[in-house]
Amino acid sequence: MNTPIIVAIVEDKDDIRQSLAILVNGADGFVCKQTYVNAEDALDDLTRYPVDVVLMDIDLPGMNGIECVRLLKPRHPDMQFMMCTIYDEEEKVFEALKAGANSFILKRSSPARLLDAIRELHDGGSPMSSSIARKVVGSFFNVPAPAEAERNTELDVLTPREREILGRLSKGYSHKEVADELFVSPTTVRKHIFNIYEKLQVHTKVAAVNKYLGRV
Repeated sequence: MNTPIIVAIVEDKDDIRQSLAILVNGADGFVCKQTYVNAEDALDDLTRYPVDVVLMDIDLPGMNGIECVRLLKPRHPDMQFMMCTIYDEEEKVFEALKAGANSFILKRSSPARLLDAIRELHDGGSPMSSSIARKVVGSFFNVPAPAEAERNTELDVLTPREREILGRLSKGYSHKEVADELFVSPTTVRKHIFNIYEKLQVHTKVAAVNKYLGRV
C-alpha cells in the first residue's frame, strides 16, 4: 500500500479551512494531519512536526503566509508549499515563489484540480493555475539561454550530472521526468537536487533555477 501524502492547511476562514480538510481526507492517498487558523501556530507546530505538503493562505491575521513560508522553508527544505489563495497579482506571485513556495493555486480551482496539484507537487512538479503560470513564463523572457547560463562561474561547484539535472529543472521537468530521461531513480534525482541546493546555498527549485539562468 502506498504511503499517503500528509497535508497541513493554514487558512483563517473557517468554512474554507474545513472544506479543504474534508476534501483532502475524503480522497484516497491523502491525509490532512493538521489545520491552522494563523501562521504563528503553523510556524511553531510545523517546525517540530513537518508534513509533506502545506496548503498556505497568503492573507492571514498577524504574520502572512508568505513570511511563514520564508521562515519554514530553510528549516525543512523537503516540505512543499502550495499557496492556495484568491490572489494572482504578479507581485504576490513572485514574492511567494522567492520565499520558497513551490506551487500557486487559486482558491476557485476545482476540487479535482486541487488534489491533482497536491499529488503533482509531491511528485516533484510545480503546479500553478494557468493565469499564474503565464506570469511566471512571462518573467523568463529576456534571460540568458541555458547554454549561456552554464558559463556562470557560480555553477562551477556543480558536477556535470548536477548541471544536467538543474538544466532540466530549468525547463520545467518534474523529478520523475528527470529520472526517466536520465535512466535513474527519483530518489537519486532528489539526492542530486539536495546537493545542488547545498552547493548553491539555496532552499528552493526556483532559487536554484534563477542561479542557473543567471537571474541573481
